[in-house]
Amino acid sequence: MKKIGILFGMEDTFPWALIDRINTLAVEDVRAEALRTDAVRMAEPTGYRLILDRISQDVPFYRAMLKNAVLSGTIVINNPFWWTADDKFFNYALASRMGIAIPNTVLLPHFKHTPGTSDRSYRNLTYPLDWDAVFQYIGFPAFLKPYSGGGWKSVYKVHNPEEFFAAYHDTEDLCMTLQQGIEFDDYYRCYVVNQSKVHIMPYDPRRPHHERYLKNAVVAGSMRERVTNDCLTICRALGYDLNTVEFACKDGVPYAIDFLNPAPDADVNSVGPDNFEWIVQNAAEMCISRAISNEQPGSHFHWSGFLKPSFSAAS
Repeated sequence: MKKIGILFGMEDTFPWALIDRINTLAVEDVRAEALRTDAVRMAEPTGYRLILDRISQDVPFYRAMLKNAVLSGTIVINNPFWWTADDKFFNYALASRMGIAIPNTVLLPHFKHTPGTSDRSYRNLTYPLDWDAVFQYIGFPAFLKPYSGGGWKSVYKVHNPEEFFAAYHDTEDLCMTLQQGIEFDDYYRCYVVNQSKVHIMPYDPRRPHHERYLKNAVVAGSMRERVTNDCLTICRALGYDLNTVEFACKDGVPYAIDFLNPAPDADVNSVGPDNFEWIVQNAAEMCISRAISNEQPGSHFHWSGFLKPSFSAAS
């Protein structure tokens, strides 16, 4: 029996629907369940052929368990080794090198010393920073946001230097980026599954959470083609098999502004029934196809090998 384990936290609608869909598809020798784990013994198999991870970004115990699972032969979506190493600032830099439109972005030092450090810990840092050059490069409005994070936590929209410094003060010891604000005409949030399937969802982050996914909005023609291609380019480069990519579109240009979302929102109460059906069905098909594949994670014992998925949906 090839068991598929779904690892999740507080969310309810997507994990249970995914388990039900996988089991309803009734593929021989494949069964899905809510993952169960106890204290984890090193290098021992988990009993799962595949684990879909929805929560390890918030629970270090789960992240360590998933790395051990890969070492022991379990396929894990998304790759816990790369997800541990990744951050949004690196993503912006990588995507810009591949020709994706990215708003101007700078990495900023912590406003407040991180725990256990002092002035002497930052002797390589120019002080004060050349704020005039930063503001000239970014412009206003701008977004101050963590260099790696999600859920719109600690995100500030600032319109001038005074607002920036007030927000920067509030970030304390977080590592932040300052990014050019795109006053968008349209905004898209896109599911990307298995590095091969893209579902574009018109979205408005300015609305209340339950109203952000827009109904009856159509994305067609060259914009649909470019957004789809950019989604696939980004996710294949980063190796993510379940992700969302967000674009703020201005004057016909889709700027990719967020694409480190390997546990993306899939709650039916926010994404709506049509988007929910798409992600449940396509995630179920991905889990099944990977579970019955010949993929052999953990068959090599070199760090760089764990960072490179052995499976490529693009090939």
